[in-house]
Amino acid sequence: MSRVSEMAQRLAREAEAVCRHYLSQGRREGHYWRIGDVHNTPGRSLYVRLHGTGAGRWADGATGDHGDLLDLIGLNQGFDRLGDALEEARSFLSLPRIVEAPRRWEPRSPVGSPEAARRLFARSRPIAGTLAEAYLRNRGIPEIRNAGFLRFHPRCWYRIDADRLAQGPALVAAVTDREGRITGVQRTWLDPAGQGKAAMTAPRRALGHLLGNGVRFGVAHDVLAAGEGIETMLALRTALPSLPMVAALSAGHLAALRFPPPLRRLYIARDNDAAGRGAAERLERRAEATGIEARILTPLFGDFNDDLRACGVAALRAHLRTQLAPEDGTRFWLPGIDGTGESGGRMDGTADAVGG
Repeated sequence: MSRVSEMAQRLAREAEAVCRHYLSQGRREGHYWRIGDVHNTPGRSLYVRLHGTGAGRWADGATGDHGDLLDLIGLNQGFDRLGDALEEARSFLSLPRIVEAPRRWEPRSPVGSPEAARRLFARSRPIAGTLAEAYLRNRGIPEIRNAGFLRFHPRCWYRIDADRLAQGPALVAAVTDREGRITGVQRTWLDPAGQGKAAMTAPRRALGHLLGNGVRFGVAHDVLAAGEGIETMLALRTALPSLPMVAALSAGHLAALRFPPPLRRLYIARDNDAAGRGAAERLERRAEATGIEARILTPLFGDFNDDLRACGVAALRAHLRTQLAPEDGTRFWLPGIDGTGESGGRMDGTADAVGG
C-alpha cells in the first residue's frame, strides 16, 4: 500500500474528527457531515461520509468536486503539493514525521509529478455544459468527440507568486504515454465571464512528465498526426475526425515526441513561426531516420485553429486534402464529405468566420 493510500485510510477512520477540525462551520447529519464547501463556508452543498463503506469520501453537489480526506485537507489548506497535505495530515493524526534515508541525487521532474497530475485529472469533470466547452466552441471547435482526454475543473489552484495561491476555472487535458498511462496534465485557466483564456500570466501550465508524451485524440496504429497545441489539433480533427492525433503541447516537446511502434506515416501539423518550423523539421528528420514516412502539414495562417476560425471547416478540408497521401485522403475522410461539398470560405483569408 502506498503512503498516500495508507494516510487516506487513517484519516477515514477519524473522519468525524477531521471534519470537526477542518470543517467546523458544518454539522453532522446522520452518517454524513454537511458543509458549504471545502473552505469551511456554512451551507449544505458538500457532504462527507463518516462511517461504513466509503467513509472519508466527500462530494460537493454544487461543483461536482469529490475525493478523499487527504484531498479535502489539501484544498482546505490551500496546498498545491501532495507532500504538504501529507505532512498536515501526519500532524493532525499526531504521527511521527517520516524521515527518509538520503538518496542518490536525481534530476527533478520539469513540473510536478505524474501522481499529482492523475489526482487532479480524477477530480475534474467531463466538459459537456461547462465553461471549457464554451471556450472551445468560441475557438471554432463546435463538437468534441470522445473527449475523455479533456475535462473541466471549476476551481483549479494556481500560483500567483512565491507566497500566494488562487483558484480559477480550467480546461484540464490528460497527457499520456504510448501505452495510454496518464503522465501529466495541461491546465488552461479560463475567464469566468467566458471571454477566452484567463487574464493572468501564463494561463497555460503543465504538470507531470511531458517529454515524449502528449494529449491523444484516438488510438494510433500505422498513421498519426502530431502538432503542438490542443486547439490546433482539435481544429485539425474537426476536418479529419478519424485520423488519430496527438498534441505535444510545445515546439520542444513536439520535436521529442515518441513514436508508437507500428507507425509508418507521420503527419506533422506545423505552426507558422520559427519555433514551429524548427520543431517540425527536427521531428521529420527523427521519423525518417527510423523508417517512418513524414509529411509536414502547413497552415495558411499561424496554425490550423487560425485557419479553421478564419475560413471554415470545408475550406480547411480542401486545403488539407492536397497535402495528404492519396490513400489517406480517402481513408480518413468522413463519408460523403469533400473539400467542396459544404459551404465555407477560401483559404486565402476571404472566408466567412467560424467561431470567435
